[in-house]
Amino acid sequence: MADEKDKLTIVMFSGDLDHALAGFSLATTAASMGMEVSMFFTYWGLNIIKKNEGKIRSKGLMKKMLNFMNRGGSKRLKLSRLNMFGLGTWMMKKLMKDINYPSLDEMITMAQEMGVKLVPCSITCNLMGLSEKDAFREHIASLAGAAFFLNEARESKITLFI
Repeated sequence: MADEKDKLTIVMFSGDLDHALAGFSLATTAASMGMEVSMFFTYWGLNIIKKNEGKIRSKGLMKKMLNFMNRGGSKRLKLSRLNMFGLGTWMMKKLMKDINYPSLDEMITMAQEMGVKLVPCSITCNLMGLSEKDAFREHIASLAGAAFFLNEARESKITLFI
């Protein structure tokens, strides 16, 4: 078994705003404590790191339909509970602003500046027709598969699934 490092690995499976905020809060806190941090985005979690602007170019009718219905982008994420047709999400963002809590976009930027690796899952990207160049915001790590995540998790003191 590999030696555990002072390292945190997070799987971001959910694309809900509250889950994304929790994941990035933990990631930036760990990075500020000097830990090496990797975040592996798969399935709906990919929505967190998708571009807010522009089109996602997919090949094939089903992949185009999926990406039309599931546009993603940090500004489009909703709360997992109490969304109330967008009112709950609006209220949460307003409350965050009122107490100077960073927005999700600010947290993503902060995480990247702190050296947190943001890694999209290659298999899920292939399944959904997402390309590294067109679909994701800037400064995202290269696509990687489950073997990458498992190796990161094996070397980590802490592994979380959000």
